[in-house]
Amino acid sequence: MTAGPLPPGSVVGVVVTRHRADMLVDSLTALAKQSHPLAHLIVVDNGPDQPARDAVDACPLPTTWLPSWRNLGGAGGFALGMLHALALGADWIFLADDDGHAADENTLATLLDVARRRDLAAVSPVVVDKADPDRLAFPLRRGLTWHRTRSALLSADGEGDDELLPGIASFFNGALFRASTLEVVGVPDLRLFVRGDEVELHRRMRRSGLPFGTALRAGYLHPYGSDEFKPMLGGRLHAQDPGDPVKRYYTYRNRGYLMAQPGMRRIGLLELPRFAWYFLVTKRDPRAFRDWLTLLKQGRDERFHRAP
Repeated sequence: MTAGPLPPGSVVGVVVTRHRADMLVDSLTALAKQSHPLAHLIVVDNGPDQPARDAVDACPLPTTWLPSWRNLGGAGGFALGMLHALALGADWIFLADDDGHAADENTLATLLDVARRRDLAAVSPVVVDKADPDRLAFPLRRGLTWHRTRSALLSADGEGDDELLPGIASFFNGALFRASTLEVVGVPDLRLFVRGDEVELHRRMRRSGLPFGTALRAGYLHPYGSDEFKPMLGGRLHAQDPGDPVKRYYTYRNRGYLMAQPGMRRIGLLELPRFAWYFLVTKRDPRAFRDWLTLLKQGRDERFHRAP
């Protein structure tokens, strides 16, 4: 804990973890090696029954371990950590997770430089696959083109500058926020728990009118996350279909809530025909389609019960 408010310009890191202390070590090590040092690090531990305290104590940074005996999920964990960072007096908040980490020691310095020069409210690095750093962990669209490799994203001509992809960011994987930004857009919504919480925060950022984007020269290593997106119509469209039932529950329920919100309703109009085609034609699973409709309605009705 700190003895008083942090000095002006301080960057505070926030990491959320649960039962992955071995992976957390890599994340904390990368944070400790940043060329622009963190003034403080907050680790929210959603699983103190298998505590990450030893990994946190071994980190050389000034650190606060925040155990939560109720699992708050990613949304609640980041909300708690971000509010704690604001209470410490942070001017900047750097978000990381326990299964990914900064690609090199200059990631934070690059983000801070871009944010200051371009007066950004928030900026994130390019999130790439740990196992293959040229492959994007999640596909990114630049202009009308979806890119799946970092080299293709960087070499895209006529679609923007070579430093920033505006209006698109991955907020829970190495993003840097100004403290004042959170006063405008708030913190992640605890009710969403996991899945869609980052999309919902992204929706609020876009509606706020604040400038943000992805810094194309900064990287963040993360496990590949595109296996859930199943192709249909020869790969021209994709539908998200997690194999894990708990992930599927939160993905579809939260998606129902999101598609009913201002700023996302037009996208929501495309969901029904796309998923109807996927479940009924591509997958040939009417029961899965009925389950999808049930969860979608649950989200639209804001019935935020935990997964059974």
